[in-house]
Amino acid sequence: MIVAMKARPNLKQPILTMLALLIPVAIFIAAAPTNSPNINSLKPASPIPVAFVISEGAVVIDFCGPWEVFRDVMLPSGDHPFRLYTVSDKIAPITAGGGLKIVPDYAFANAPAPKVIVIPAQSEPSNAMLDWIRQSTKKTDVTMSVCTGAFVLAKTGLLDGKSATTFHGAFGPFAMKFPKIDLKRGARFVENGNLATAGGLSSGIDLALHVVERYYGREVAAKTAYNMEYQGQGWMDANSNQTYAVVPVSTAEHPVCPVCGMDVDPKTSPKSVFKGVTYYFCSDDDKETFDTAPEKFVTANDKKS
Repeated sequence: MIVAMKARPNLKQPILTMLALLIPVAIFIAAAPTNSPNINSLKPASPIPVAFVISEGAVVIDFCGPWEVFRDVMLPSGDHPFRLYTVSDKIAPITAGGGLKIVPDYAFANAPAPKVIVIPAQSEPSNAMLDWIRQSTKKTDVTMSVCTGAFVLAKTGLLDGKSATTFHGAFGPFAMKFPKIDLKRGARFVENGNLATAGGLSSGIDLALHVVERYYGREVAAKTAYNMEYQGQGWMDANSNQTYAVVPVSTAEHPVCPVCGMDVDPKTSPKSVFKGVTYYFCSDDDKETFDTAPEKFVTANDKKS
């Protein structure tokens, strides 16, 4: 008698597939250093409301980079702990960088209380914005600026007597405009209590990942970076922007803008003459800034050289 045997399920392929998916994650996380003993841990209380303060001209990567970080955080339980929203002077469309249209979720008058505030580079802040940041920061875990969003945070007065960083092309104007703040060149981000400032553009991604680490540890932050396919390491080293710590010096062969320190082309750049010396600028705005008080920039640049 022939007995029909049930085919045994082939489990080999599913197991191999699962291993193929998990091994890269494990390697990525294992490669990340363990938590710094100096990290100032935060106590999470889900959900964690994160407010993105925006207005006309908001630089997209400054807020969308951190937005994506907080959005992609997933805990071992499967929960997504951050609740994200935008806030502005009013609930009316604003035009961000490159023409992106955004309708804010809330106005300052009715926005929920945040535990994290993200301030990107943007246009001149209103008094309502500055007041809202000041009042909300009394109860935030982190109030962070990205790029020249540091100018907005500085205008609240909250950074007075503290250290901060900003976009490398704005070091000069920031130092002159806010002499009570200790500017840190070459920092990826700088923290002071519940205040934090990131360098330019992509630095905001690193600061956001660092905030995730403060809440949930390095493994969750590393897994978030892995899932984003983000390979930057700056979130684990606040001093990793050292390439921008060197102050550029302008020469006849290699002129730089005296306002922002970036390279200029004398053939096409706006220019001004001060005390018989010709200065070239990245933009008409920088020329106007220089023309308002040229002696400040000349003196500052003389000290650098």
